[in-house]
Amino acid sequence: MSNPDEPTMNNHAGSPVPAATPSADVENPTPGAGFGVSAITRRWKREDLLNRGSLVARGLALLFSLLSFIIMASNRHGGWKNFDNYEEYRYLLAIAILSTLYTGVQALRHVHEISTGKQIFERRISAMVDFLGDQVVAYLLISSASAAIPMTNRMREGQDNIFTDSSASAISMSIFAFLSLALSAMVSGYKLSTQSYI
Repeated sequence: MSNPDEPTMNNHAGSPVPAATPSADVENPTPGAGFGVSAITRRWKREDLLNRGSLVARGLALLFSLLSFIIMASNRHGGWKNFDNYEEYRYLLAIAILSTLYTGVQALRHVHEISTGKQIFERRISAMVDFLGDQVVAYLLISSASAAIPMTNRMREGQDNIFTDSSASAISMSIFAFLSLALSAMVSGYKLSTQSYI
């Protein structure tokens, strides 16, 4: 009877063959048995994709908010054709400015975090600000567009001119900004719900 700690003899050459050690299983894992590293890699890739998707959505929201702001601010054609004569259009302009500032700051923060790999704020605070900020600004954008649509429709029924066309364009840009921020809010909500630190 042989001792399990002693080397075994190879049948062909007669030379001793060392017995398999437990560390050999760790160094050469069985295919399909160890998937920890690949799961972590997949998670990192998914998080990177979500970060880039959120940056794209905020970049689009920034572009549309800026266009809405510029179009409405330049919508002054004298007499009744000045946007500042109407409360709904002033509200649309104010929210477009707020959305431009918010999405601009958020886009810059995301670019900094992606390029340097460092978080400006703690991850939990950053995720909550993203989630709540996107939702609040998206709600304000759709609220301002909804307030301006009925009056613009009434004006266009009576007379269709450059003032009403510009107003409709600014409203459309606000709606596109809302859709972009709503998409960003969904990404932020997903990121918030899947974090392990909550």
